[in-house]
Amino acid sequence: MFSRILSSSRFNPKAGALDFWHEFRKPNPYRWPILAASCLPLAVIFGWLSTETHYKEPARPTITYITTFDPERTDEEIMASNRANQEVKELREERAEAIAERKRELYKALGRATGMDVDEIERRAEAERAAEEAATAERRAAGADPAAAPQDRAEGTAR
Repeated sequence: MFSRILSSSRFNPKAGALDFWHEFRKPNPYRWPILAASCLPLAVIFGWLSTETHYKEPARPTITYITTFDPERTDEEIMASNRANQEVKELREERAEAIAERKRELYKALGRATGMDVDEIERRAEAERAAEEAATAERRAAGADPAAAPQDRAEGTAR
């Protein structure tokens, strides 16, 4: 059926193949380079497609929750642990404040040595700190800043 359709069609591959063979058999010195140049794009495309790599999706990660705590801890043990951690946190904050105070003293000494009015600079800094503390207290009172709200974290029962 297809041979009858193709034989009457102007897109007959048989006639094209015969024409190619007739021209290729002629003793032309450029026939092999032309054939190679004609086949090169196909070879490049097939080579590129054959080296294409597809990876499968990685496995979904498994979630591991905190495993350093005993899951059978009582609320009293949790609160004791939280209190101990709170004490360590407060000691660190006290140490940081002491270091900051020492820095301020050193900068005052440096300022006095260079002829600056360190008392005026200190008054301005204290006014700025007081304004920041007042703004923080105002946010706490309004409830707009939950991170700044005072919380007794030692009494929490987070597991």
